Amino acid sequence: MNTMILNYLLLFVSIIVVLVAQIAVSVSYSKYKKVKNCKGVSGLDVARAILDKHGMKDIYVTEVQGKLADHYDPRRKVVRLSSDIYHGTSIASVSVAAHEVGHALQDRDGYLFMKIRSVLVPVVNFSSTAGYFAIMIGIIFGYLKLLWIGIILELIILLFQLITLPVEFNASSRGKRELIENDLIDDEEKSECSVMLGAAAFTYVASLLSTLLQVARLILIARDRD
Repeated sequence: MNTMILNYLLLFVSIIVVLVAQIAVSVSYSKYKKVKNCKGVSGLDVARAILDKHGMKDIYVTEVQGKLADHYDPRRKVVRLSSDIYHGTSIASVSVAAHEVGHALQDRDGYLFMKIRSVLVPVVNFSSTAGYFAIMIGIIFGYLKLLWIGIILELIILLFQLITLPVEFNASSRGKRELIENDLIDDEEKSECSVMLGAAAFTYVASLLSTLLQVARLILIARDRD
């Protein structure tokens, strides 16, 4: 197969993978934010119940603006939930809140992959910016060594995304277990929470695949110009 054709094919596939993941999350979130949980608990209620059960009263739960802007901040020890999740009493709300608290539990337990990911964050931030410029300059001006440096920096991002997978899947697993053990969802809601959490996890898999395809494209370009 012609190198140029293969290059464009990899680009097309990477775009499709990311789009499918984004659509899957959007569809699942739109569906389950309309389905009220049987217990009538909000995302805040869920997060606080799980944290208090584990004696983690020093962890704050705050509201932030933005759709699905939910995250756990390990430096400030804060679970931040978007308004819909914080106040909502839907399946989506309890699922996302439990997932973010799952990260707080990982932090408390010193979960290995989370610790590794935290160490890599500044390196990845540098690699994202420096790698972009190295690749662009390398391609435009034909600096092959600079292009290979960009590829190496992309591989660091790929490693970060690979380490992120167990962190996210483990947080979802912990979150679902806490929902069940704390009687925050009914039996018939278990599968719905699993679908919601699974769709969110798929976005990380898609990002990993997209970066992998991007690296493959860059290697093809570099070899073609060698």
